[in-house]
Amino acid sequence: MATYAIGDIQGCFRQFEQLLRLIDFSPSRDHLWLTGDLVNRGPDSLGMLRWAFKYQDSLSMVLGNHDLHLLAVSEGFGRVKPDDTLLDILDAADGKILLDWLRMQPLMIAGEGYAMVHAGLLPSWSIRKALRLAEEVEAELSGPNYRAFFSRMYGNKPVRWSDDLKGIDRLRMIVNVMTRMRLITRDGELDLAFKGELADAPASLIAWFDAPNPRWSDTPLIFGHWSALGLRLDDRVLAIDTGCLWGGSLTAVRLSDRQAFQLPCPTFRPVQQAA
Repeated sequence: MATYAIGDIQGCFRQFEQLLRLIDFSPSRDHLWLTGDLVNRGPDSLGMLRWAFKYQDSLSMVLGNHDLHLLAVSEGFGRVKPDDTLLDILDAADGKILLDWLRMQPLMIAGEGYAMVHAGLLPSWSIRKALRLAEEVEAELSGPNYRAFFSRMYGNKPVRWSDDLKGIDRLRMIVNVMTRMRLITRDGELDLAFKGELADAPASLIAWFDAPNPRWSDTPLIFGHWSALGLRLDDRVLAIDTGCLWGGSLTAVRLSDRQAFQLPCPTFRPVQQAA
């Protein structure tokens, strides 16, 4: 049995299947950890979501920002953007079943000596604390008031964490940290605007994982989200979104020995969808 972590798929289902063949994945024997963003902007988000639902016993996943965007749009909040590729899911006969299952997925997981989240963690959060904070959002998503959560999920504030945050401000910041964060200021405020390569980041900002003495660093953290960062495997982090959607590659890392397997991907240009 082997456990493989796979970076952001974003609807590139054909390449995902090819990568599974490359690593000789067997759902009856092996297990997958998926970093989130299963869907959106790639050509076959519906196929990817159907596969994940079918083989749910053979995978663990965390929600990414595109997964949450799909869920919000399905409930009438947010809007379908020109480069979104979500309508096949929204129009599918089994769409509600798939979306209800997706909504029940966690924001963060830990096990096998690792933790995984889509985007990252604040340096002041330990793994234990971050798991508790993720559970607060998960309780909203799985509870009776999930539509109210989606109605107020979007937004870039607050930018600074406090344990005293309450209500939607608290939930939104947890979501933004775990599914959208790339850079922070040196005193720990979120910057959600920059999306490029780390070398091009403003001098006033640092990568969240480069903050000194982070409380989460006792457990290696697997994440995706930042395709411009590329593959990064070190003692603290395994960054495995390698930009399949943009003509990069789709990456799987075997957790037992950190061997990386990569499949080259063609660039996909989505056809504009109408809401």
